[in-house]
Amino acid sequence: MRNALFATTAVLLAVASPAAAQTSVEGRVDRLEKEMRAVQRKVFPAGTPLEAEITRPAAPVVTPGSPSGTPISDLTARVGALESQLASITGQVEENNYKLRQLEEAFNKYKAETDARLAQPEVAAPAPRPTVSAPVAVDPAPVAAKPAAPKPAAAAKPAAPAPASEERKTAVAAIERPSTGDAAGDAYNYGFRLWDAKFYPEAQGQLKATVDKYGASPIASKAQNLLGRAYLDDGKPALASVAFYENYQKRPRGDRAADSLAYLGEALIQLKKPADACKVYEELEQVYGESLSSSLRGMMTSGRTKAKCS
Repeated sequence: MRNALFATTAVLLAVASPAAAQTSVEGRVDRLEKEMRAVQRKVFPAGTPLEAEITRPAAPVVTPGSPSGTPISDLTARVGALESQLASITGQVEENNYKLRQLEEAFNKYKAETDARLAQPEVAAPAPRPTVSAPVAVDPAPVAAKPAAPKPAAAAKPAAPAPASEERKTAVAAIERPSTGDAAGDAYNYGFRLWDAKFYPEAQGQLKATVDKYGASPIASKAQNLLGRAYLDDGKPALASVAFYENYQKRPRGDRAADSLAYLGEALIQLKKPADACKVYEELEQVYGESLSSSLRGMMTSGRTKAKCS
C-alpha cells in the first residue's frame, strides 16, 4: 500500500514539474512581449514595427550517452537570450534619448543667444579717420622723426550750387577751353582759368572731375591743390582742409604736396584750430625745409605768427 502511494506521488510530481516550468516560461514570454511593444512605441512613435534581430541559438550537439534536453529547457534558453537582447536594445534607446536631449538643449541655448544678439540695436561704428603716412622727403639727407600732421576738420558734403543766372552762364561760357591734345593738362588748365576768373563753384566741379579722372597722372597733385584753394577762396575752409590733407597724404612727392601742407595750416587757422596749424607747419619744416620756395617759407612764417606757435 505504501509503495503504491509513493509511486503515485512520484508520478504526480513528474507531471506537475513540466507544467510549472511551462507556466513560468509563458509568464516571461508575456512580459517580454509587453516590454518589446513599449520599446516599439518609444523608438517608432509613428507605429512602424520593430524587426528584432534575434536568431535562434544553435542546437547543442548531443554526444552519445548524454541526456537530451527537454523542450522546456530549450524554450527557457531562447527566452533568456531574448531577454538579454531586449535589455541591450533598451539601454541603447535610453542612451540615444539622452544624447538627443543634449542636442536639443545645446540648440535651444544657441537659438536664444542668437535671438538676443539680433534683438540688440546695431550701433554704427565711427568711420576711421585717415592717418598721415610718412612721406619721402625731397631732401636726400635723413629727416628726423616727424609728428603726425593733424587730421582735417570733418566737413559735410558740398551743397549743390544755386542755379546760375543767365549772365553768369554767359560769362562762364566765355572762358576758353584749352585744346592742346594733352587731355589731363587741358582739364587742369580749364579749371585754373575758372578759378582765376573767380568762378569758384564751377572751378571746384572742373577740378574735382579732373582729379577723379586723372588721379594717377602727375597733374593730379596740381588739380587737388587748386581744388583746395578754390574751396578756401569760396569761404569753405573745412572742405579746403580735406582737399589739402588728401593731396599731401596721397601724393607726398607731388608737385604741390608742400603747397597743400602750407595751405592746410591756413585752413586750420580759419577753422580756429591754431594748435593743429602749428603741428602742420612743424611737419612742413621737417619734411620740405630745404626745398621750400621763398613764398611758401614766407607763408609758413606768417602762419606761425597768426597761430602763435612757440
